[in-house]
Amino acid sequence: MAQELEPGMQVRHPARPDWGIGQIQSVVGNRITVNFEHAGKLLINGERVTLDVVGDDAA
Repeated sequence: MAQELEPGMQVRHPARPDWGIGQIQSVVGNRITVNFEHAGKLLINGERVTLDVVGDDAA
Protein backbone atom coordinates (compact mmCIF):
# COMPACT_ATOMS: atom_id res chain seq x y z
CA MET A 1 0.00 0.00 0.00
CA ALA A 2 1.40 3.36 -1.00
CA GLN A 3 0.17 5.06 2.19
CA GLU A 4 -0.95 8.59 1.39
CA LEU A 5 2.21 9.59 -0.40
CA GLU A 6 2.42 12.35 -3.00
CA PRO A 7 5.16 13.63 -5.28
CA GLY A 8 7.39 16.14 -3.54
CA MET A 9 7.13 14.56 -0.09
CA GLN A 10 10.37 13.68 1.67
CA VAL A 11 10.81 10.15 3.01
CA ARG A 12 13.33 7.68 4.42
CA HIS A 13 13.55 3.95 3.77
CA PRO A 14 13.31 2.32 7.23
CA ALA A 15 15.77 -0.48 6.41
CA ARG A 16 18.25 1.71 4.52
CA PRO A 17 19.05 4.86 6.52
CA ASP A 18 22.33 5.08 4.58
CA TRP A 19 20.32 6.10 1.50
CA GLY A 20 19.51 9.39 3.23
CA ILE A 21 16.41 11.45 2.64
CA GLY A 22 14.51 10.85 -0.58
CA GLN A 23 12.00 12.94 -2.47
CA ILE A 24 9.03 11.16 -3.99
CA GLN A 25 8.96 11.62 -7.76
CA SER A 26 5.80 9.66 -8.57
CA VAL A 27 3.24 7.28 -7.10
CA VAL A 28 1.44 4.87 -9.44
CA GLY A 29 -0.54 2.29 -7.54
CA ASN A 30 1.96 0.59 -5.21
CA ARG A 31 4.96 1.72 -7.28
CA ILE A 32 6.74 4.66 -5.66
CA THR A 33 9.66 6.32 -7.42
CA VAL A 34 11.96 8.04 -4.93
CA ASN A 35 15.14 10.03 -5.56
CA PHE A 36 17.39 9.37 -2.54
CA GLU A 37 20.31 11.68 -1.78
CA HIS A 38 22.87 8.84 -1.50
CA ALA A 39 21.29 6.10 -3.64
CA GLY A 40 19.75 7.93 -6.58
CA LYS A 41 16.37 7.24 -8.13
CA LEU A 42 14.81 3.95 -7.03
CA LEU A 43 11.48 2.21 -7.52
CA ILE A 44 9.95 1.11 -4.20
CA ASN A 45 7.20 -1.49 -3.89
CA GLY A 46 4.70 0.09 -1.48
CA GLU A 47 3.23 -3.36 -0.71
CA ARG A 48 6.54 -4.47 0.82
CA VAL A 49 8.02 -1.26 2.24
CA THR A 50 6.40 1.43 4.37
CA LEU A 51 8.43 4.58 3.86
CA ASP A 52 8.87 6.96 6.80
CA VAL A 53 7.67 10.48 6.01
CA VAL A 54 10.21 13.13 7.01
CA GLY A 55 8.89 16.34 8.55
CA ASP A 56 10.01 19.75 7.29
CA ASP A 57 12.26 20.23 10.34
CA ALA A 58 14.18 16.96 9.76
CA ALA A 59 15.58 17.96 6.36
